[in-house]
Amino acid sequence: MILVTGASGAIGSRLVDRLVAEGANPIPAGRQPEALRERFPDTEPRAIDALRPETLPRALEGIATLYYFIHSMEPGAAEFDERDRAAALNVARSARAAGVQRTIYLGGLGDEEATLSQHLSSRHETGQILADEGPPLLEFRAAMVVGAQSASFRMLSDLVHRLPAMVVPRWVETRSQPIAIADAVSYLSAGRQIALDGGRTVVEVGGADVITYREMMETLARVRGKRRVMVGVPLLTPWLSSLWCGLTTSVPRSVARPLILGMTHEMVVRDDGAARTMFPEIQPMGFAEALRRALEGE
Repeated sequence: MILVTGASGAIGSRLVDRLVAEGANPIPAGRQPEALRERFPDTEPRAIDALRPETLPRALEGIATLYYFIHSMEPGAAEFDERDRAAALNVARSARAAGVQRTIYLGGLGDEEATLSQHLSSRHETGQILADEGPPLLEFRAAMVVGAQSASFRMLSDLVHRLPAMVVPRWVETRSQPIAIADAVSYLSAGRQIALDGGRTVVEVGGADVITYREMMETLARVRGKRRVMVGVPLLTPWLSSLWCGLTTSVPRSVARPLILGMTHEMVVRDDGAARTMFPEIQPMGFAEALRRALEGE
């Protein structure tokens, strides 16, 4: 039995659809099981709230594979890293007690030797907690997931769609390796059948292209047939950028700020050996194709 937490989110919902199509028996889980039942009528959703430990034993009963897509970086959620820490600890301990055989988690890229942003540090810390306190962990790490409902992609799309000219900060020149949501879901689905060696297996995944945020905006503008003027300035801080994005995009500032702070770090796959060895059948697409598919889904 497979439990997919965060099943109402962009990635969790796509994964449930994929597992159903593959003939698996996924159980969507979230704080609003009735809404999940409407979204996935052929499943039996379970209620789960990672910050309420009393909801966990019943949700995890009989589960062999747990997909962990829980995070607290949402509008109005203060100190999301503390909430993420508590949620991961609660779920990991309950999963181990319930006899779950493996946890599969999607975290973020980023050099652990560097001083990372609060968002990226929390993503890495969550993986460490899940591994230390819970069942064996398969941890995928990725940069921006290019999909119509992804917050980071919505922010990119809104900026290009709404602003004919924009002042851009230095961080738009930072390299990244975005991955199509279809490829991310392919890795996640295949991960349930891969043999794990040890308590924590980390696999870095990315699309076929390494590209800057400026190049992403320029590519999107060309695809939409729009001409966009971008003027770079050195003094536009990530905090000011988050105010700007909060005003001009559909992504709330409380979500845009940690995303932007994360973009100041290079988000590129440094070691693709595990991905190529463990998942040779998956050949990730480039940014232009991922972009085309995301726009079709908007």
